[in-house]
Amino acid sequence: MEAGALIIIFALLVLFAFLGLGAWATVKVVGAAKRGVDRTITQARRTVEDTALKAKSFGQVGVTGALAQLRLDLRTSMRATQQALYQGVQTDASLKESIGLFERLSEHGHELDDELKRLEQEPDRGRIAGMLPDLKERTAKITQAADSLRWAARDRARRFAQDDLSALSAQIEVESGALRDWSRESVDDLAAAAAAWDAQQPPAGHTPQPPSGTADRAPEPPSARPAALNPTPAPTRHPWQKTPRPEATT
Repeated sequence: MEAGALIIIFALLVLFAFLGLGAWATVKVVGAAKRGVDRTITQARRTVEDTALKAKSFGQVGVTGALAQLRLDLRTSMRATQQALYQGVQTDASLKESIGLFERLSEHGHELDDELKRLEQEPDRGRIAGMLPDLKERTAKITQAADSLRWAARDRARRFAQDDLSALSAQIEVESGALRDWSRESVDDLAAAAAAWDAQQPPAGHTPQPPSGTADRAPEPPSARPAALNPTPAPTRHPWQKTPRPEATT
């Protein structure tokens, strides 16, 4: 009876564990899906807003067009810098400090963007016109700082790529030279072996005569002759058969 109760309790524990695991997996999937939807909505909202700003900057003149152009310049510079830094830090950890500076700069950028957005709804255009020089100066400072970080990161990545390419080119030149040396060595060895073999062959049409005093001696079978008198013929090499590389024979 006690054994059966233990089995039932164990089965219930296993069932609850599977149910808990399933609930946790469901929450994770739902959370990931929600984050994906949020990112899509944010990107769509940003695209719509940028399109509206472009339309205002080109289609309207005066204060409204100037504010739209400032916001567009600010958002474009900050977004490009953010993308360059966060992509670059995946291969260059030294950009973490630059990202910290960019985050501090982003606070000023968001503050200015919110202010420009509020001013777009301000009915007193004369007052806004008087604020434009200061707004342009603040926008220029933020965009110039962002551009400086972005181009510094790109120049650093370009320099690393050039150094790596130079090192790779040098290694390839060394390997190419080694391959050419091995090729000449293989050809030289083959030519020397061929010349040695030709030197050992009798002239064409010449029949070797037996030594004096051996005319009445019965010829020995080929197997009984010394190995020096029975040279083993060299194996025939087909024209397309590759010459073994020297390092393969060691």
